[in-house]
Amino acid sequence: MAIQIDMNPDGTFRAPPRASARGGTPASTKILRLALLVAAVAAAGAFAFLALWAAMIMIPIAVGAGLIAYGMIRFRIWKSRGAFRGPVTPYR
Repeated sequence: MAIQIDMNPDGTFRAPPRASARGGTPASTKILRLALLVAAVAAAGAFAFLALWAAMIMIPIAVGAGLIAYGMIRFRIWKSRGAFRGPVTPYR
């Protein structure tokens, strides 16, 4: 936005005009600020919803991977039991 400086014929500068008769910001500016605030809150809510959705999708996958890992550990322990016992010989 360009600033325009008005000069009187005697060389003095004019005072800039007031924003409105009441001295406040125009209604369109207030509406724009409110719309931007609502849009920012909606965007933050959408991002939070997507993050929660992704986390909820990953929970069953993590539980399944944990069950598979537990099963593999139990299987390896079961398979290796004979190897840790050593030869079966009676003590004399």
